[in-house]
Parts: sequence; structure tokens; C-alpha cells
Amino acid sequence: MHRRLRRLVLAGIATASTLLPVAAVGHATPPAAASAAHGSLGENFRWGVAASGFQSEGHAPDSNWLRYIAANPSWDPYQNSIDFRSRYPSDIALAAGLGVKVFRVGIEWARLQPTPDAWDENAFAFYDSVVNDIVQAGMQPMLTLDHWVYPGWEADRGGWNNPGIVADWLTNMRKVVDRYAVRNPVWVTINEPVAYIMHEVRLNNTDADTMLDRVADAHNQIYDYIHQVQPNAQVTSNVGYVAGAESEVNGPLMDRIGDKLDFIGVDYYFGYEPPRSNAVAQPDGSAPTAVGMWNLPVRPEGIYYALQHYSKLFPNKPLWVVENGMPTEAGNPRADGYTRSDHMRDTVYWLQRAKADGMNVVGYNYWSITDNYEWGSYAPRFGLYTVDVRADGNLTRQPTEAVDTYRQIVARNGVPASYVPVRGPSDCGLVDPPASCDTPVSVP
Repeated sequence: MHRRLRRLVLAGIATASTLLPVAAVGHATPPAAASAAHGSLGENFRWGVAASGFQSEGHAPDSNWLRYIAANPSWDPYQNSIDFRSRYPSDIALAAGLGVKVFRVGIEWARLQPTPDAWDENAFAFYDSVVNDIVQAGMQPMLTLDHWVYPGWEADRGGWNNPGIVADWLTNMRKVVDRYAVRNPVWVTINEPVAYIMHEVRLNNTDADTMLDRVADAHNQIYDYIHQVQPNAQVTSNVGYVAGAESEVNGPLMDRIGDKLDFIGVDYYFGYEPPRSNAVAQPDGSAPTAVGMWNLPVRPEGIYYALQHYSKLFPNKPLWVVENGMPTEAGNPRADGYTRSDHMRDTVYWLQRAKADGMNVVGYNYWSITDNYEWGSYAPRFGLYTVDVRADGNLTRQPTEAVDTYRQIVARNGVPASYVPVRGPSDCGLVDPPASCDTPVSVP
């Protein structure tokens, strides 16, 4: 299992979606079809938006990721990203204007602890203001403790190769929990741990198996600590779903942390990607690729199978889509004509189908409220509000057509019963085989 994980990581993890040949999907008996009904998500369904720390804040202190950017001159320079550090009040107001009740942000370790023996009270004051503004705007904070960034001094110690990193990590994260538990946040301990491992293997020569063990240990320990300080807390570590290979890619992680998840946080972006001869695809949406994220297969019905996978694996736990969205290239229309509004409505239709079929879906966060720095590039654009960092020195937030669409979805708590998806289901072998062929979906 350890060697298997390392091979997946070294190949780019996301290429795991190519490990299950479409031709291998077969059935001795006709498969059962999923329900065609899509009903209510329930009055307590949590609509939200998501962002991260480093990707949005700008004015970044020394960290592993500033060093990775400096070592890769072909990447876009970070600059000040979209300057959430200065503009957070207006960005939070934009989110509140959508009617959502959850705003996900990151609390950056590198900003809080600039040296091993000191914390920056001004940095804590910044996050105090961010959290206060979220709460005052009528939203609940969803706080991410680790979104792939650690301080430069920790990088000097070897990052996740350092045997002492878990202790260092916990020392900082306990301070964060102590400070913000009183605000009743939802907690994300570590964002997409396996994608995190992928980047650290590639960029820091980190041992994948060692990092997996240490990340799981860090999650499990901080989970227990959060519940000591905030007994009714809801805590997760969200997984970047990989269609066609989820069990192989995220299974070893979930084996280690599954007992310490209050809900299953799922990030879903792309469908199954058949093998390519000229590029490495990354279905978790976590980094630029040779072909461009905007060219990866968008199959909104795949979110049904991501939720089905985890509803079967953890039948008693709620499911929350912590990230979901669709990239465009530098804000340009997609070549296939599929719009962000189309994708959003179609995705919500499949959420309602999953709920109608008994999956305990409790929340959905759109990624992201604004465009941001997508780990090496400003070309992939996911934002409800687009920001042209490359050309617009004012970093103007320009609303996309999906702003009004999401506002309407939130107000209606979904799409109407009469809604028919713009993009119908793909061939089952191209969605999330074999599950998508075992229980194929159709649209009336």
C-alpha cells in the first residue's frame, strides 16, 4: 500500500484516474439505475463560498510556497495575489450579498509564526478582524488550519521530512483553536492532504509515505484538541476526489483519519480522464497542467458518484461539498460554450438527486468567491468575481454571470423540480468507473 501511494504521488496522483481502463468496465447482469427524482435539499442546508489564505491574501511572509515560486521562473510571480489581506471587508460583503451562510478561509501558519519562538500579534489581529467580519455579516466561519503552506523556518528544517514537524504544527494550531473556538467555526484541519503530499514530493523531495503518516497524525491530534476546546465542533479534512481511482488515491488517508471526521468534506471538480500521451491530468483541480485545467473533463453528474462513494464508506456521517467549481482560461468563454451558470445549476441538480436518493448532503461551498493564485498560475479562473491580476493593477472584482445565478440558487435552496441539466450525463465509462456504470444515471 505504501509503495502504491508513492507511485501514485510520483506520477502526479491525478494520473491515478487513468489506472482503471474504460474497456475493463463490464457487467454480468444489467446494472441498477439511480433514481431520477431531485427534491429538496432541506431547510438546514448550508450554502457557502470558499477561499484560502496564501492563494488570496498577498503580502505573504517567507514560506515553502514563496520559495517554490522563486525556484520556478516559468510560473506567474505571486505579487500580492488578489490582496485579500487589504480588501477582505469588501470580499466578505460580496459573499454575504449572495445570501450564503458559510465563508471558508485559511489561517496561515507562516503569517502567524514568523520565527520558531515567536508569534505575530498583528497577524492574529488581522484574522480576528476577518472572523469578526464574517460573523457580523451573518455567516459562519469555516477555518482551514493548513492549506499547503508552512513557514520558511519550517522549510529550513525539511518541511514534512522533519520528524519534529508534527509537534511544531500542533503548537501553532492549538493557539489558533484556542483563539477562535469561541466563534463557533467549522474546522478544516488540512486541505486535500494527498494533493498536498503530491506537491511536496515534487517540489521538496518529500517522502510520500512518511508525510502521509505525519499528516494523518497531525489531523488526529488536532481533531481531539478541537473537541476538548469546542465540544460541539464540526471538524473535517477535505479530500480532493479523483474519479476512477478514489479508493487507491485517498483510501490510505481515510483509513487513518476516518474515525476522526465529524463530516466528510469532498472537493469535486472533474470526471474520469482517459490516458493522455502528451500531458499529465490533475483531476483534483489543484495545480496547472500542460493541457490547462480548463480542458479537463467537466462532468457535473460525477459529483453524485463522489457523494455516493462516501455515503457508502461512511454511512452515518454527513457529506459536505467543501469545494466545487469550473475553471475558465483567463476568464475567457470555454470552447464548448458551457458557462459557469450552466455548470452551477447542473451541479446543484445532481446534489438534489443525491439527497433524494438518501445521501446525507448537508452543505455546498462554491470555489471560489474570487479568482486567486492557482499554485503557479493566474490563468485558471474559478471565481464568482473575476480578478485579472496580470493586467489590472487595481485588482477590480468583476462579477461573472454566475453571481446572480448563485444568489438565485441560494434564495430558492436549489433548482426547481422542472429543471433539466444543460449538460446531460456522459457515457458511464467516462464519469467515475466502475461505480458510474454499476448505477448509471439518466435525466428524464
